[in-house]
Amino acid sequence: MTLDEILAGLFPKAHLVARGEFGTVHGTAEVEGQGEVAVIGIVDGTPLGVNAGILLAGRVLDIVRAGGSTPIIVLVDTSSQNMTRRDELLGLNEFLAHLSKCLALAARAGHYTIGLLYGRAAAGAFISTALSTQMLAATPDAHPSVMDLPSISRVVKLPLETLQEMAKTTSIFAPGLEPLFATGAVTERWEPATLARNLQNTLANRPTACVDRRDEIGLERQGRRQARDIAQRVIKQAASYA
Repeated sequence: MTLDEILAGLFPKAHLVARGEFGTVHGTAEVEGQGEVAVIGIVDGTPLGVNAGILLAGRVLDIVRAGGSTPIIVLVDTSSQNMTRRDELLGLNEFLAHLSKCLALAARAGHYTIGLLYGRAAAGAFISTALSTQMLAATPDAHPSVMDLPSISRVVKLPLETLQEMAKTTSIFAPGLEPLFATGAVTERWEPATLARNLQNTLANRPTACVDRRDEIGLERQGRRQARDIAQRVIKQAASYA
């Protein structure tokens, strides 16, 4: 889907979302029955670099400074982080981490954050945008991956064929929409024809507290079976030292 199709599907009446520099978008829109939302994103398959990262982080901080509890919609269609020598020398990892932390700050300040992945997203660009929202939806043609299998093969020194076979039954590292849905990373799959209704329902039922249920969802879907219990053990042990 194109950006225009996504915006028309989410906000059928009208919106004030405009393209910015470095492949970003920003603006506001009205959701029927739910009021105004803020919209930011990296679109058109643009790699997410230091310029876009600091720009998007600034947009998020502006929303937080304005007060209130305006929800934030993060649109994502990015190939990956911008792996240029310039961006790496400038500390791209820190810029991506800053964006992720700004989204976390917004969530803790009462701004419910919803990611919508409608294209590709990989590696650090996926983590610092889509995975940094409280709830991530994806359209059927979305293709997320933390790391593709050829890259994993180079890192772990296992043959690509072996990893391809393992990916058929092990969701936690397999790329693509279905494995990420099974692990709970992708909360919901939204059909193009029902984007506006899905957004309305999500906002109407958003939690009152800053919570992250991805480990529970992954257990329910049997795509990530250990994360919830391990997290609870860590929390319990940390509390014992308080």
